[in-house]
Amino acid sequence: MFFPATRRWQAIAMIVCGFILTACGHPPLEKKPVVPVVTPQPRPAPAPVIDRPMRGVWLATVQHLDWPPLNTVNMTDDAERIRAQQNALIDKLDNLASVGVNTIFFQVKPDASALYHSNILPWSDVLTGENGKDPGYDPLQFMLTEAHRRGMKVHAWLNPYRVSMDTSASTVAALRRTLSGSPASVFALHPDWVRTASHRFVLDPGVPEVREWIASVVAELVTRYAVDGIQFDDYFYYETPTSRLDDRTSWRQYGQVFADKASWRRNNTLLLVKDISRTIKSLRPEVEFGISPAGVWRNRGDDPQGSDTRGAAAYDQAFADTRLWVNEGLLDYIAPQIYWPFARQAARYDTLAKWWAEVVRPSHTKLYIGVALYKVGQPSKMEPDWMVGGGVAELQRELDLNEALPEISGTILFREAFLRQPQTQQAVDYLRSRWQHPPLQDEKTAPVRRGVFTRNGP
Repeated sequence: MFFPATRRWQAIAMIVCGFILTACGHPPLEKKPVVPVVTPQPRPAPAPVIDRPMRGVWLATVQHLDWPPLNTVNMTDDAERIRAQQNALIDKLDNLASVGVNTIFFQVKPDASALYHSNILPWSDVLTGENGKDPGYDPLQFMLTEAHRRGMKVHAWLNPYRVSMDTSASTVAALRRTLSGSPASVFALHPDWVRTASHRFVLDPGVPEVREWIASVVAELVTRYAVDGIQFDDYFYYETPTSRLDDRTSWRQYGQVFADKASWRRNNTLLLVKDISRTIKSLRPEVEFGISPAGVWRNRGDDPQGSDTRGAAAYDQAFADTRLWVNEGLLDYIAPQIYWPFARQAARYDTLAKWWAEVVRPSHTKLYIGVALYKVGQPSKMEPDWMVGGGVAELQRELDLNEALPEISGTILFREAFLRQPQTQQAVDYLRSRWQHPPLQDEKTAPVRRGVFTRNGP
């Protein structure tokens, strides 16, 4: 049985009102209604309107992939750590501006923790090495301020269901220790929501309260911060053959009206997308909602409406009917990850880009294409084109097609750290020559600030 819509939207209404609640002691571990506190805060001015194609990059924080630098975590002096992390981010923003990037997809929720001040999620351990420890500044606010000053937009990138990157005893202990602070991890507060999949702790998408909880996380973000967009990545039902998601309990409780478990799972993902879309539009309709799914919806061999490909399909493996989301107008944009070159016969770049262009053509959903910068310059027997001429020829073909198809509104590079790798420099030089533009007025005049910034300013 699904929660009635009225109950879901009563919860959202309570979020918007921002009731002040106080409590003593640690929250009980049994199931309880999720009613987070969201206190509206002043937001910085939004980014300037970008009158150019969207040229984006994903900036990953999980496991320190792009930021913050791993060597900053063990700094004993907090001011030194803050300064090092902020200066590293400034250096990245300056480099992105020099390349011509105008939109950053910043991973602010890599798991069940946050890189921003939250009343729902504990602070991420990637900032200090400790789950729940206040880093002394607000990374998302810092990113918004610095990026907007450079004329860049910022989309908050969230992984909706992941709780942790492993299931080790040390991870369990760290998540349970958050009970000594506030907020505590959802792992400790709602263990009945947690499952194991792909050798990680994840939330069960089949539990209605889980979807309400994720909607509350998004509501808090868009209420408190001047983000230009909210993006979910492709980790919905994420499992592997050796580590399947055991959702038999929720399937028996909520899924018996469906013909099969696959249909029920896809409906769960659809319900989440609908809830997030409604949440954002009810609070700040100018904030864009997008999802970056796997590049293949379905293969034509399995569905006549699918693409002429033979790749892993989001519909069948992640239980995500990405095409339906576009058809129902639930997204402002979709950004499929088309990480194969033109010559990869099983999933050609041009085949998929054109297929997605046809999907969005009758809709109001914008189409961005995720491009595999991480493959440039990497030896590959299956995809040798990434090595030819430093990968420039392949990158040029992909960008040329993106700009030739009117339905494609932009390109997103995966991911930021590869802009500074030795093997990608020819391709980055090409990007810089292609994407560079005269600086905006704010970029010409605004001084670059360096130093320690806390929530109260420098």
